[in-house]
Amino acid sequence: MIMHNSSSAQAAKPKAGSSQLSEASLKRKRGMFQKDLQHMMYGFGDDPNPLPETVALVEDIVVEYITDLVHKAQDIASKRGKLLTDDFLYLIRKDMPKLHRCTELLSMNEELKQARKAFEVDEEKIASTD
Repeated sequence: MIMHNSSSAQAAKPKAGSSQLSEASLKRKRGMFQKDLQHMMYGFGDDPNPLPETVALVEDIVVEYITDLVHKAQDIASKRGKLLTDDFLYLIRKDMPKLHRCTELLSMNEELKQARKAFEVDEEKIASTD
């Protein structure tokens, strides 16, 4: 019979807010981006139906990269107390193509917000004239 010491069992579990995720937590989230990654891989020249093992590996790499990036951004933001988009841009500033693409996407996002806002205002005007 194996006995577990409750204090050592608790010490082995990651604490809330810890940068380490439990194995069970990773398994629950695995597969969340498979379809998107398959499409992206195909767009970059892979087979239309890549091996599931390949997609899982790419997903693990992407999730690890994003998690690491978010933790680094949070560390930078902790001095200020608020996480900003600029914290992420600061971290990727050395990779010019990535930085350019991010600023381009942020600009497009802002344009879409403005267009949606203008569309909502136009609908309100039309509704009020009826």
